[in-house]
Amino acid sequence: MRIVMGTEGPYTAAEAIGDRPLGGAETAFALLAEAFERRGHAVEVCAGSDASAAPAGMVLATRLPRVFRRLPRRGRRVLWLHNPGGYLRKPRHLLPLLAARPRVVTLGPSHSASLPRWLPFRPAEIPLAVAPPFSAGAPKRATAPPPVAVFTSNPLRGLDWLLDLWTARIRPAVPSAELHLYTGAVTYGGDPRLQARAAPVLARAAALAEAGVRLRDPLPRPALAAWLRDARAMLYRGDPGETFCLALAEAQAVGLPCVVTPLGAVAERVADGETGAVARSDGAFADAAIRLLSDDAAWSAMHAAALARGPGPDWGAVAARFEALAA
Repeated sequence: MRIVMGTEGPYTAAEAIGDRPLGGAETAFALLAEAFERRGHAVEVCAGSDASAAPAGMVLATRLPRVFRRLPRRGRRVLWLHNPGGYLRKPRHLLPLLAARPRVVTLGPSHSASLPRWLPFRPAEIPLAVAPPFSAGAPKRATAPPPVAVFTSNPLRGLDWLLDLWTARIRPAVPSAELHLYTGAVTYGGDPRLQARAAPVLARAAALAEAGVRLRDPLPRPALAAWLRDARAMLYRGDPGETFCLALAEAQAVGLPCVVTPLGAVAERVADGETGAVARSDGAFADAAIRLLSDDAAWSAMHAAALARGPGPDWGAVAARFEALAA
């Protein structure tokens, strides 16, 4: 089958995603294109202002319905959403959506619930798969690592809140603990607007070295995987804008227990009480973090449970579910 995939953003080929930090949606787009090719399809990618008119069996646009205007008119149209669906109410998105009448793909139940209820279609839910090297999982550790917690998300997604909780509750209870922050605007293309908005919280983090906070640059996935395998817990409040959270899925795939709250879709990535904790209050979040950082037995049980769940379906399985939409 000939498949045309369109995005308004830049395109990074799958073989290059390990070379630099890259956001989850961009990583997913590249890995799905690669999976289609491995399954024998002819794939054309239209990025930025690129256009294509040749007929295709599947015409897939990511995020924005207006991308279909630059893609073939013939072929089964699929809109792959990555952001909460409320923006589809706006006429500039709704009108091209109704004109294209695509099959809409969301990433899970929370994501589907964000769509306007009056839209005349039912979405197909296709979760993401993790990227290499996370897709290979990790060996079980014989002993618990030192009390190092990590944060790997956008600094605007709850980092200020986490620093408050870390300095007031978590670090005083575990004085040897450290919080390593692999975060910054570079993961999101170095957006100057994001850099300006994130500057205050990053400056605050940099000033908290005496509280065990270590501000690091975002890392390419191979290097990040190595650090996560040696960490004790991932701490992430979550965000209403999270529709999947590949960072949590990657952490769980290498056996890293995670503490989250029910914001957005992050609770879908963690088995509460088994591979981490879904905390419903600030106090519960702090207690769960303290337990993981100080209780070796609790950590070992959650580490083993996360590894037992495995990395989940691979990108070949994800591609197969997209292919079914064109049948």
